[in-house]
Amino acid sequence: MTKTLLSKRIFLSVRHFSRASPPPPAPASPVIRVSNNIAHLGCPKDGPKPRQLLSLPAFPARHQPLPGKNPVSMPGQPARITAITWLKYYFDDIPGPVIQSHFNKGLVQIECSDLSDPPKGKQGQLQSLRKVSPNEVMEVGMKLYVPVSAAESKISKRFDTIPSGTLYPNADEIEYLQRLVMYKDSAIMVLNKPPKLPVKGNLPVHNSMDALAAAALSYGNEEGPKLVHRLDREISGLLLMGRTKESVAQLHWLFSDTTKAKSSSKTWDEACEATTQRYWALVIGSPKEKQGVIRAPLSKVLLNDGKTERVIIAHPSGLEASQEAITEYRVLGPTINGCSWVELTPITGRKHQLRVHCAEALGTPIVGDYKYGWYVHSRWKQMPRVDIEPTTGKPYRLRRPEGLDVQKGSVLSKVPLLHLHCRELVLPNVAKFQHLLGKESKKNPILSSKPDVLRFVAPMPSHMKISWNLMSSYLV
Repeated sequence: MTKTLLSKRIFLSVRHFSRASPPPPAPASPVIRVSNNIAHLGCPKDGPKPRQLLSLPAFPARHQPLPGKNPVSMPGQPARITAITWLKYYFDDIPGPVIQSHFNKGLVQIECSDLSDPPKGKQGQLQSLRKVSPNEVMEVGMKLYVPVSAAESKISKRFDTIPSGTLYPNADEIEYLQRLVMYKDSAIMVLNKPPKLPVKGNLPVHNSMDALAAAALSYGNEEGPKLVHRLDREISGLLLMGRTKESVAQLHWLFSDTTKAKSSSKTWDEACEATTQRYWALVIGSPKEKQGVIRAPLSKVLLNDGKTERVIIAHPSGLEASQEAITEYRVLGPTINGCSWVELTPITGRKHQLRVHCAEALGTPIVGDYKYGWYVHSRWKQMPRVDIEPTTGKPYRLRRPEGLDVQKGSVLSKVPLLHLHCRELVLPNVAKFQHLLGKESKKNPILSSKPDVLRFVAPMPSHMKISWNLMSSYLV
């Protein structure tokens, strides 16, 4: 009797599921597919996968034309800047046909809003975006959104080479150094410095940029060019040098943090106000705010009995000596593979300012910066990778490239190189204003026709190009 009741209870506790078949999928017209020379019906493929969108800065309110660009103007009307002109200005190092092809394919979108962040809907999807024609006139506050493919470039199989350690470079090293020169005139010289090349040498460092430039980049002058500002050994990008004593003194004054008095020339003052340096960096994580200003003073501490120097954010108590440090930042796109691309604009020039501000102020250290982000790097490989595509709300899936060479120094390598690059430099045309320095009493008619402001854009080094292309590849 007991067994009968127990069997009944067990039978009643068992849950029986319906054997009815699930509802059929949504109807879709089949398409003919051919595989192995055999035709069969199959479901249509999904549409093209989205690409990471890159947000350009909001179009500014400029009273003067962009440096190096001729705006479209009509008789009796103010000058106009078109969408393709603004895009070509921002990507000055990208060939024009590549940018034009993005407009032809309808990949360039625009959002008309104020200077604040774009409105977002569910799951961070961008709203109110529409395709834009290349001839559409830009207005203040407009933002362009383009795929990161606009800045893609082919990777060379040969990686950056570093000259040998010698104060007297041979012919091959001189040719190598001269290939780094992007621009030179009578006053300045601009180079695209590769990573791992020190800028300022000391006793154990002989192949530094200042020593090599003095031997290989004099171009007939009695002395070689002199450094105006410095980049860390691991940082790549634009390096400015002065070719004369007068230009070196003027550039040092231009990049100093002291209050600059107005001169008698309004044109020179306006050109000085346009001076800007912009860096691109790949950081681990993503800042909470998409753009902002970091105001965090820095101080130096000595470790290992004074053998090691480290820069930290100064304590509010103010007991130790500190220096004011200001950095503007802007997130370029969404988080991919646990990392985000960020644009950094230093207002002050302190040692390791950008690296410390990213690591300590934003909490997102730069990829490859083990000095200020070693703890985050140690946990980076174990970080969850839940990255959402902003236009569809679907998770990203990174496509791994073929071959092992492309992983050298990039985010795929075990020990990636520092991903910090001085990409853009805007400064006055010092050679044109030499008469203000007292070197020339009369204006040179040839120089008078030159622009008042010079702008330079340097392509990224190989390891950053690899990471850029990895995080901008078609999503699968």
